Amino acid sequence: MLILKDIIKLQLGFFCVTFMITLNAMNRKKFLQLSSLGALSTSFSSSPLLSGFCKTMPAKEPAKIAVQLYSVKKEIETDISSTLKQIADIGFEAVETAFWPKNISVKQAAQQIKNAGLYACSAHVELPIGNQKNVFLETAKLLGCKKMIWHGWPEDIRYSSLEGTRQLITIYNEANRFAKANGLQFGLHNHWWEFRNKVGNRFVYEVLLESVEPDIFFEIDTYWVKVAGQDPAAIVKKFGKRATMLHIKDGPAVWHDSLMDDYPDPMVAVGKGVQDFPAIAKAANGNTEWMIVEMDKTTGNIFDALKESYDYLIKNGIAIGRKSA
Repeated sequence: MLILKDIIKLQLGFFCVTFMITLNAMNRKKFLQLSSLGALSTSFSSSPLLSGFCKTMPAKEPAKIAVQLYSVKKEIETDISSTLKQIADIGFEAVETAFWPKNISVKQAAQQIKNAGLYACSAHVELPIGNQKNVFLETAKLLGCKKMIWHGWPEDIRYSSLEGTRQLITIYNEANRFAKANGLQFGLHNHWWEFRNKVGNRFVYEVLLESVEPDIFFEIDTYWVKVAGQDPAAIVKKFGKRATMLHIKDGPAVWHDSLMDDYPDPMVAVGKGVQDFPAIAKAANGNTEWMIVEMDKTTGNIFDALKESYDYLIKNGIAIGRKSA
């Protein structure tokens, strides 16, 4: 049987939870005005019992860290086993897959990932259309991966018009329904054109965010957002809970025509370029599950750059990794 003390604790706990949830939806002043609980909330918040209870409420954890294996595509071609081992030794526990060399099957790659003590948190894949449907499902099964992401390369000419963008939205929605029917999650990865091209007087990304099915998640590539002339933190905040994954990469992040031919500027370790990752993490507001470190191109030792990136994210409390504990 509950004694009076227990009842009071339960009541105070319920009030604390309700109070904090409400504060997420409106500012403190408005809440106090609407609820007429100003004095009551003040006395409750000063209560040691309530204060202790609220402190035990779990805070939103930082995102986990993975590495996009496109960063080490050349190294994988030479020695996939050694490459994955070095990634694991840095502290990464997960990877995001992309394309494999012709001499390495998805099945072989999946085994190598497992051997290195890693796992695939997500996979970049082709859209599940026609014969690609089987590849889509087989890739997910072999990797043991639920998050399947349309890599989005190269730019589709349909992104140059509103009608074309709507055609792509139809395709994305169909892909999402196929993924869901097979117990998988479907996401979209951006480049610069979604944030640079305007269709119907709006940016492509705005049309996508408004029109694709609500359970399609977005993997925001913060670097390409910056290249497009947008503020990555503002964009991440705008996408909110839809942006469950972020691509984290750094460098000069400037637009030039050679990007169209897949010749980006060399990228640098996270924290060594122009990106403001603390602001991006703050804007994410705990909605981001994974931060995926990627370097499309680099001039130095890729493993040194990946370690610097990992250490930067951990030391600044932006993300957590295997060695965070």
